[in-house]
Amino acid sequence: MIAFMGYSLIIVFMMLIMMKKTSPFAGLAFLPVIWAVVGQLVGLWEFDIGQAALDGLMTTAKTGIMLFFAIYMFSLMIDAGLFDPLSNLMIRYAKGDPLKVMLATVALSAGVSLNGDGTTTMIIVCTAFIPIYKHLNMKMLDLAVLTMTSHSIINLLPWGGPTARAIAVMGVNESEVMRGLVPMMVVALIYMFVVAYMMGRKERQRLGVIKLSSQELDSIMEITDPEVLEIRRPQNVWINALIALTAIGLLVWGGIPSAIIFMIGTVLTLLINYPSVKEQKARIDGNAAEANQVVMTVFAAGVFMGILQASGMSDAIAHSLLNIIPASWSHFYGLIVACLSVPGTYFLNNDAFYYGVMPVLAEAGVTSGFTPLQLTFASLMGQAFHLLSPLVPFVYVLLGMTDVEMGPWQKKAGLISIGIFLMYVIVGAVLGLMPIYLS
Repeated sequence: MIAFMGYSLIIVFMMLIMMKKTSPFAGLAFLPVIWAVVGQLVGLWEFDIGQAALDGLMTTAKTGIMLFFAIYMFSLMIDAGLFDPLSNLMIRYAKGDPLKVMLATVALSAGVSLNGDGTTTMIIVCTAFIPIYKHLNMKMLDLAVLTMTSHSIINLLPWGGPTARAIAVMGVNESEVMRGLVPMMVVALIYMFVVAYMMGRKERQRLGVIKLSSQELDSIMEITDPEVLEIRRPQNVWINALIALTAIGLLVWGGIPSAIIFMIGTVLTLLINYPSVKEQKARIDGNAAEANQVVMTVFAAGVFMGILQASGMSDAIAHSLLNIIPASWSHFYGLIVACLSVPGTYFLNNDAFYYGVMPVLAEAGVTSGFTPLQLTFASLMGQAFHLLSPLVPFVYVLLGMTDVEMGPWQKKAGLISIGIFLMYVIVGAVLGLMPIYLS
């Protein structure tokens, strides 16, 4: 009966999210309290609901604080124009060669994706490259495919979203996760450059190389929006880049708490680029919506997990899963989780999968001998396909700007994403991050 209560909680939460009847924050914070009270009334369990919720919240607080300042720091970097030189450099490098254009598309998508925000990445990359693709008569489908698949790799950074959720749920160290993700991401990016090179060769054979004049390149790179120009700080690009690279380097090193790294980075970015109090308030207010929403959801996830654990629902579901999975398969549980994360993160949004499903899978995985860190890596491998889901909002930003249909885009990007997934699994297995077989 306890397992049934757990399953029903997860299913109702996921359905409400998918049907857009509630926000992730409201569902995560409110639904488990209802289930806990009902279970208490019928005598299924007895525990301090408020204390369980608070204990769970405290387990995700560290991740929430880190995410809060990371989003602010990179949002401020975008406001100041940190990625403008990279965008312009890629445009000048590509010129009129379709092969170079495709390589530059991957490079710019990966670079801009460091900000962790998909919508911003789609807008920046498409704004930079749509004029070139049109001028050279290249396929907009290729632009849409390369942009999203490249972004899916860098989106694994802890402030990108899914990794922060996985860290919060699994209670693992950010630095350990980061050190493991870096080689996976590097190999996947190399794969993407190979894919772009092969696609580019075909386009070069089809279209040839067209030389663009300096005037044409300048018109493509020009910023005309007065509001954007007002907050740009091109004179500070090098010091902003130094702050961003230092923050990432310190995060990988792990000697300083990640929340402190991004807090100091946010303060420095504000003081250097927007020294007046009025400017600082405007930039903080301008970037508050996304940061606040994400952090509130992470905190609410702690309440969800705290009650799920204290009530025994988590353990009950884990044992039921173990009974379903043949004993002979338990050695492959990490790979099973990796494979389940593909449909899990495609058909569900990240909140539903990591906060609703992953705690249950983790309980069963630990029982099978896998560590929380190994299961964290396994759960993230399905992100190779997540951004192809129609449930991802900024998909429609990309498809709208490129005027591409979802069907052909999903088909072509899906084939490339299979390769990304395989890169993750192979690197994870070779480095012992996610063993395919646990003896």
